[in-house]
Amino acid sequence: MPAPDSPAPEPAGRRARPVRADARRNRDHLLAVAREAFAATDGRTSLDAIAREAGVGIGTLYRHFPTREALVEAIYAAELDAVVDSVPALLAEHEQAPEAALRAWADRYAAFVAAKRGLSDTLRAGWAAGTIATPATRERLTAAIAPILDAGAASGSLRADVTPEEVTLLLLGVFLSTTAADSPHLTGPMLDLIVDAVRVAPDR
Repeated sequence: MPAPDSPAPEPAGRRARPVRADARRNRDHLLAVAREAFAATDGRTSLDAIAREAGVGIGTLYRHFPTREALVEAIYAAELDAVVDSVPALLAEHEQAPEAALRAWADRYAAFVAAKRGLSDTLRAGWAAGTIATPATRERLTAAIAPILDAGAASGSLRADVTPEEVTLLLLGVFLSTTAADSPHLTGPMLDLIVDAVRVAPDR
């Protein structure tokens, strides 16, 4: 149940007011704290504990996230946006080496997968019940890979015959297999193998 100091609903037809900068900072801070708390406790932390760790009252948390599902959905959406939106900066940073941008992005994707583990129970239940919208995760991640592969094909450093869908499947295979085998130390070496498979060999 929302805290007593939750704001009253906006009257129908009234345009939503812009989010104040301090409210946006509070929301972002709550998301960051909640993301760390869920990861550290495998999703078992309470909303009260998150509010205390963030240094805010529970009413503030409820104003931003009326339910646990709303908080988890917001964390997932923010993490997905971050990994997708990281591509332009990585390409700019590794302008002369798109293969390095691909490897760095694979690490960012791995961090997204790791962050999702603490949210998985709530996400699965919310998706099944329809209380959390089903995101187009694979489609968005696959689309994010395309500019990296295009840049690599144009520079001659990455194979032009490899599709974003194929790279996505390879990455998912790594994350699923290392999680199932409880072998996170193998993730990095296996990601190296994927980039090596996509890189153009010197004698080609």
